[in-house]
Amino acid sequence: MQLKEEGSSVTYDRGPSNSEIGLFEAMYSARAMRRLKPDPVPEEIITKILDAAIRAPSAGNSQHWSFVVVRDPEVRRKLGLIYRRASDIAKAIYQARGRPAHLTEEQYQRMMVAGAHLWEHMGDAPVLLFALPARSAGAPARRAPAGGASNL
Repeated sequence: MQLKEEGSSVTYDRGPSNSEIGLFEAMYSARAMRRLKPDPVPEEIITKILDAAIRAPSAGNSQHWSFVVVRDPEVRRKLGLIYRRASDIAKAIYQARGRPAHLTEEQYQRMMVAGAHLWEHMGDAPVLLFALPARSAGAPARRAPAGGASNL
């Protein structure tokens, strides 16, 4: 699979069947992916994702972030267990605040079920990418996620 950038479009060269998606179509149609395929992710795609992430804007163009790519199945499994435990907190928050007004009860329940599926299966993902704030010597610890995460 090859990626080619052309203006505000990205072409995914999949051999005989090419598909192109425009910038705004991608932005308007993006949705949360909660059911992940177990298929291996090609190194070329991981590199492309990280290349886009490091180009995210940052204050003073400081680029104070680091990225961690986790491929090891046992490490992914352990991280999935941590994610699962943390999801109990998120679930309690969602339940306490109730259904958002713009969602029907059916939509809200579908969202919660899909979220629960992700919580249970995060460790099954073929690769995990983490954006972390980098610390310079003497700099205070930052609690906010790294800016590059917005491009992942």
